[in-house]
Amino acid sequence: MSSDHSRSSDHSTSSTRLTARFIPSLEQIDAAAWDALANPPGLTAEEAGGERHNPFISSAFLLALERSKSVGGRSGWTPLYTILEDAEGRLVAAAPSYVKMHSMGEYVFDFGWAQAYENAGGRYYPKVQVAVPFTPATGRRLLIARDAPEGALPGLIHALRALRQAAEASSIHVTFATEGEVGALAAEGFAPRAGEQFHFFNEGYQNFDDFLAALSSRKRKTIKRERRDALGDDVSIDLLTGADIQPAHWEKFYAFYMDTGARKWGRPYLTRDFFDRIGETMADRILLVMARREGHYIAGAINFLGDDAIYGRNWGALEERPFLHFEVCYYQAIEYAIRHGYKRVEAGAQGEHKLARGYRPVPTHSAHDFADPRLRTAIVEFLSREKVAVDESIADYEASLPFRRDEAGDAES
Repeated sequence: MSSDHSRSSDHSTSSTRLTARFIPSLEQIDAAAWDALANPPGLTAEEAGGERHNPFISSAFLLALERSKSVGGRSGWTPLYTILEDAEGRLVAAAPSYVKMHSMGEYVFDFGWAQAYENAGGRYYPKVQVAVPFTPATGRRLLIARDAPEGALPGLIHALRALRQAAEASSIHVTFATEGEVGALAAEGFAPRAGEQFHFFNEGYQNFDDFLAALSSRKRKTIKRERRDALGDDVSIDLLTGADIQPAHWEKFYAFYMDTGARKWGRPYLTRDFFDRIGETMADRILLVMARREGHYIAGAINFLGDDAIYGRNWGALEERPFLHFEVCYYQAIEYAIRHGYKRVEAGAQGEHKLARGYRPVPTHSAHDFADPRLRTAIVEFLSREKVAVDESIADYEASLPFRRDEAGDAES
C-alpha cells in the first residue's frame, strides 16, 4: 500500500459526511488537534477508561518514537495513523495505527496464530496494529472527539478495516484498549481477548507504613527486609522529574536500559535519541528513579505520570544487588503514588512476583479482526478457551493476595 497521506475514503451517515485518511507521520497532523482527541480537558476517569491524561497517546510521546527512529524504517512498525475528518476538515476521530511485518514489541502475543496460519498456507504479515509501540499500558485507542458527529465511532472502525484491505493485511489488532472500546469493537465483529497484569491500588494510604499495615505480618516483614537489603548502608535513591532531569541522567539511564534490553530480548526497541526527546518535551510527565552508590548511579527506572496512575516502563542496573529491582521499580513507585495521591501503579507486563509486593491481578483487553473467516473461526475458538483460563488465573491470584484477612490474628511478632 502506498503511504501517501492523500489516500482517503468516504464514510457517510445520514447526518454528516466523514472522510478517512491514513497519515504516515504525526508531523502531518496538528499536535493540538491530536491531543484534543487523546487527552481532552474535562475528561473523567470513567470516560477515559481509568486515566484522564494518558501520556502514551499524547503527540509528544508518539512523535518522539517517530523522530528518534524507534518506529519507522526497518523497525517493522510503519506508522499509518487513521483519522476521520468532517466536511469542514476538522479532526473528529483518530487511531494510533501501524502496519507491521512482525509481532515484536506488542506484549499481546500472537506468534502462534501467525505460525499456524502460515503453516496452513496463509500470509499473516503484514498486519495492522492499533497500539502504542512497546508500551503494555491500557489506554484509549479509538480517539473520538467529545462533540464528534453521529457515526464517528463506527466510521473509525470502518476506516481501520479499509486500512487493512488497502495494506493487504491479514488482520487488525487493537491492543491494551479500554474495556468499553473492546465492547464496541466486539459489536462490530472483532474478537475480544482477555489478558492479565498486576497493578498496585492506593486505598487511601497516608504513607508506606499505612500500606504495609494492610498486609499480612509475614509479607510486611519480607518487604521491610527487602528494602533494607536493597539499599544497605551505601545506596541512596534520587527521584527526578521535570527540570531536575538532566542530560547526564539520560546518559546513565540509557546504559541501564541497553544492558537490560540486550539480556532480555536481544535488541532494545528504543533509541538513545528517544530519551532525549521525551526529556525535552514531556519531562513533567516523567519520574526517574535512580539508585546511587558512592556518587555513581548503578540502576534506574523510568516511570510516566498520568493524572490518575504511575506507569513503570523500563529499568536497568549495572550492578547486581539483591532486591534492588523491587526497590527501584516497585516500592519507590508505590511510595511516590501514596505521597502524591495517585490512584494506582501499573508496572508493565507479566510478573507474578509483583503479587507478593502488594500488586493485584487485573484483566486487560484487546480486540482482533481477520480478513480470512477460517482464521477468525479458529482464533475465536481459541480465545473462548483462553478467557476461561485467564478468569481462573485471576481468581486464583485474588485468593492468594498478601493482604491481611484476620486482623486479630495478625499482630506483629
